[in-house]
Amino acid sequence: MAFSPSDKTKTRNDFNGMEPVPAPEKKFILVHFSDLHIVCIDQIKKRDFINKRLLGYLRWKLHREAEHRNEILAILQKDLQRAKPDHIAITGDLTHLGLPSEFKKVRRWLQSLGATTQVTVVPGNHDTYVRTDWNQTFDCWLDYMVSDTQYQKRGSANGFDDLFPTLRVRGQIALIGVCTARPNIPYLAIGSIGAVQLKKLETILKQTAEQRLFRIISIHHPPISGIVSWRRRLTDAPALRKLLARYGTELLLHGHTHKTALNTLKIPAGLTLVMGAPSASSLGRTYERRARYYIYKIFRYGDGWNVNIAERVYSPNDYSFISGVEQRFYVPAMAG
Repeated sequence: MAFSPSDKTKTRNDFNGMEPVPAPEKKFILVHFSDLHIVCIDQIKKRDFINKRLLGYLRWKLHREAEHRNEILAILQKDLQRAKPDHIAITGDLTHLGLPSEFKKVRRWLQSLGATTQVTVVPGNHDTYVRTDWNQTFDCWLDYMVSDTQYQKRGSANGFDDLFPTLRVRGQIALIGVCTARPNIPYLAIGSIGAVQLKKLETILKQTAEQRLFRIISIHHPPISGIVSWRRRLTDAPALRKLLARYGTELLLHGHTHKTALNTLKIPAGLTLVMGAPSASSLGRTYERRARYYIYKIFRYGDGWNVNIAERVYSPNDYSFISGVEQRFYVPAMAG
């Protein structure tokens, strides 16, 4: 389900066939955005372009330089201060060419958002544009990606399967990070989770369900079939959907599509929300592609959860983020 300008005042109350209830005082406030596509070509060397990056650079100069704007990210930073979230989830493609200089620039940008314990990052395919030295790239973000209790060793170019899935627990909220980022040949932007991650994810989902936590999966590539082309797909999406059909999750957040979208997946408790965010730096050729972020207010009620979602959309006329769609859902809890 995609949003449009006419949806701005709509409120949905029909998820899983139940009405939301008045909010109690205590809420968990989560902000989600994605696909920053931060570029930094300072001190670039010719050898950096003897690979797939050359095509990415040309595409950026021809199109994306005008589309992805640093000034929008600066406005986003200021708007986030109003939201005062308990946590921020960023679902990949923070860089554009996966250059070490971009990773360092992103690190400085992340530091402006808050403590590393308040910001969770999962990488996207642009962050793994080509194989790189871990110490010059992802090590810059390691403290934004690690689990609360699982601190993996640094320095491995194949370290994602050791690092992910990640788990951060904040009260009754379980923040689960899944990595789909893998280097690709030119023209492909596919992602994969892999058997190692899927096995560990099964354990995490089972344990957090038994603890009756509200589980939020952050992932770059969407697990829904048919919403991206074959060259941008998640190769093992069927395996992930099968896992969720057995163990469930209360919310799944993704990026990658550069469009805003709401979908659902079948889980044991009924349906789970699958929310896709467009690029957070995009001027937007269409309204659904315009930069935005989402504010989730989550609170326990009875045997389930109420989830209030507020959309903040960049307005090129106002040079600011303005209120968009507001939605409310009741999400049944998984039986422990």
